[in-house]
Amino acid sequence: MRILLIEDERELAEALSAALGKHGIVTDHTMHLADAVELTRQNLYDAILLDRRLPDGEGLSFIPELRRTGKDTPIIVLTARNEPKERIEGLDLGADDYLGKPFLVEELMARLRAVLRRSPELAELKITAGRMVIDPLHLSVTVDAVPLDLPRRELLVLAALARRKEKTVLRSTLEAAVYNYEEEIQSNALDAHISRLRKRLIDAGAGVAIHNIRGVGYLMKEE
Repeated sequence: MRILLIEDERELAEALSAALGKHGIVTDHTMHLADAVELTRQNLYDAILLDRRLPDGEGLSFIPELRRTGKDTPIIVLTARNEPKERIEGLDLGADDYLGKPFLVEELMARLRAVLRRSPELAELKITAGRMVIDPLHLSVTVDAVPLDLPRRELLVLAALARRKEKTVLRSTLEAAVYNYEEEIQSNALDAHISRLRKRLIDAGAGVAIHNIRGVGYLMKEE
């Protein structure tokens, strides 16, 4: 899952990005509304986490602007402005949920899962391929109901390939599923993840094979 975090407190944003990363979530972060608008034009996000007090304006103004573009990406407002009147204001403007600071990451994850279940595209969150069942939200994978332990980034690659099984997935698409836009990506990093992932899948008898489409990307086929 890839989300956009719009938050002006850098330390909080870094801590939250790290915590969400442990749940398999790639987080793009910006402090400014103008940058957020541009990022949503360039990328597809599963959800958006939005603060209200931002350097270039009221965070809630972002919601109708995004909705006017036709995007219904779930938005959770994260803010210290948590009086009933303020919560109602945010929800009436189109936010899907409203969470007051401070909050537990576990509660935020539960709220993320809840808003994602409302999305028709993400209603069926579990992915099946071969003898595997992948649960991206809970960061887990099983082979014939037996848990398969994978490092976080290998699991993100696996989910991105399995979601598009029998189709070629571009390198850029896979990298976007694993890294945020601020990270420097080594040229062979993705290939190294896939090499290790292939071996783990063969050892586990996962019933899939990952093929390299030279110069383009990778393709997962069921066996």
